[in-house]
Amino acid sequence: MTVHPSLQPAIDAWTHSIEAINELVKPLAEGDWNRPTECPGWSVRDVVSHVIGVESEMLGEPRPIHTLPRDLFHVTDEFSRYVEVQVDVRRCHTALEMTSELELTIIRRSRQLRNETRSPRTTVRWPLGAGPERTLEHQLTMRAFDVWVHEQDLRRALGAPGNLDAPGALVARDVLLAALPKVVAKDAGAPPGSAVVVDVHGPVEFLRTVRVDADGRGTLDSSVSLGPAVTLAMDWETYLRLACGRVRPEGVAGRVSAEGDPRLAEAILRAFAVTP
Repeated sequence: MTVHPSLQPAIDAWTHSIEAINELVKPLAEGDWNRPTECPGWSVRDVVSHVIGVESEMLGEPRPIHTLPRDLFHVTDEFSRYVEVQVDVRRCHTALEMTSELELTIIRRSRQLRNETRSPRTTVRWPLGAGPERTLEHQLTMRAFDVWVHEQDLRRALGAPGNLDAPGALVARDVLLAALPKVVAKDAGAPPGSAVVVDVHGPVEFLRTVRVDADGRGTLDSSVSLGPAVTLAMDWETYLRLACGRVRPEGVAGRVSAEGDPRLAEAILRAFAVTP
């Protein structure tokens, strides 16, 4: 048996991004590993540690037994504490230790994925120990999403832009757009009967309309709305940074155009972040 065709796009996107991360960090000097990223409290080393840690858990490796310091301001709940263990345990690792572990993890995980024969609908344990069980297809899609987003975190921290149109970018687009109706209708409270248009340009381009029905539920489509309550226009990287909580709206005010109801536009942008 071979990998199910519906799983291959996520596996390919994951492979492209994690190999790009490996190439990015392999030549880094020790000091570069300490550069801050847009992930609160995390350096370049910490982002790579997170990627290694999650993929190690996907391989079935036991979690490290480790007590976190009490002064980590960005650790605010059980989920962040769970995630932080794999990060903090590697904060004393050297550049060579980091790159060696990353390369070995990629080799082992790639082999595991090449030999994946389960159905996409197989129920699997969700990584990071949080939430209900998910399908294998969903799990692999979210791993492709997470690794590509962290590749971009590293690129911004290291001043090495690229791959904004990579296979992982298309996975990220679909994951983030799936959350947009809730952002507009529930979190921002767009009124029933209204429509909000999001127009994104750049390496990944799309125009989507969220329509709020009489019951206050949002739906997403690609048709143009006449007279929307709000139209938001921005470049793809800005959309990514806002939707992943890497920057607050005021930090990219010059890169976002908002037309229509200013209060609703502000509420949508305030609620735009959909990742932990």
